[in-house]
Amino acid sequence: MESFSFRAKNEILDEIDSRPKAEACLLGILYTCKEFSPEGILFVTENEKTLQFFVRSINKICENESAVKVTHNKKTKSTVFTAEVDRENATRLFSYYKISEDFADNNYEKATLPKKKFLPQLFGGAFISCGSISDPNKDYHFELVFQNIALCNFFGLLIIENYGIIPKQTERKNSQVVYIKESENIEDMLTLMGAVNSSLEIMNIKILKDIRNKINRAVNCDNANIEKTLRASEKQIEDIELIESTIGFGELSEDLREIAELRLENPDYNLKELGQALSKPISRSGANHRLARISKIADDIRKKQGN
Repeated sequence: MESFSFRAKNEILDEIDSRPKAEACLLGILYTCKEFSPEGILFVTENEKTLQFFVRSINKICENESAVKVTHNKKTKSTVFTAEVDRENATRLFSYYKISEDFADNNYEKATLPKKKFLPQLFGGAFISCGSISDPNKDYHFELVFQNIALCNFFGLLIIENYGIIPKQTERKNSQVVYIKESENIEDMLTLMGAVNSSLEIMNIKILKDIRNKINRAVNCDNANIEKTLRASEKQIEDIELIESTIGFGELSEDLREIAELRLENPDYNLKELGQALSKPISRSGANHRLARISKIADDIRKKQGN
């Protein structure tokens, strides 16, 4: 079964409908490749659609149908594709994008950026290359994993400066991670990158979670009320049975006798239901008052028995 992250990446690729968008997306992938320098490029992915986009885009820029060499390694559950670009074609890409060769030494202030309106595709390419997103049914977590702190800071600042979203950063093993936990910010990032349906899916999941939580709270509240009613009912029945076994119902007034008999027959009724079930319905407080009078009679009996 395809993961949420896999579907979001494919959706981003599906929304690339022009050469400028494709080139901005490819640039995002290139910046986050396993290796990226004028000496050569190495890109690794398990997504065949991403691989096809990478190969097609580079071949078009380099005007060479063999600019990318692809190998694959079949794993137990998936196939890992490795795409390599040799020195000649890597140099062409650096020249095409007007990227300073110093960039390869982590000088990201010399990084080439697309026009601002195509920045979302740059982020989309980075996400496709080195990002992931958790299944929103389980957690809200969006991240980009970089090989060095300079590239991590570069993308983190781009997000802050252009979209006002403030991601967090952390180190994981030998990698640097930019991540977002707030669901609204994750929705915004997905929408920006072109994964609108994935963003809407998170919103719908949040709505369903909220509904389930409200239902659970209501059920818990109902259960608590039922338990409270039953505990009160047990005490009332105990009082009524004591009266019946000692002085008898004949000593009770008609209104108390009726509610006593009704309580014995309906131990699960709350006070409102009990009052409404009488021959002459009364309010919840009226039912409570009558039962309190019965409790007083029972307590008087206990006192006399104690003497």
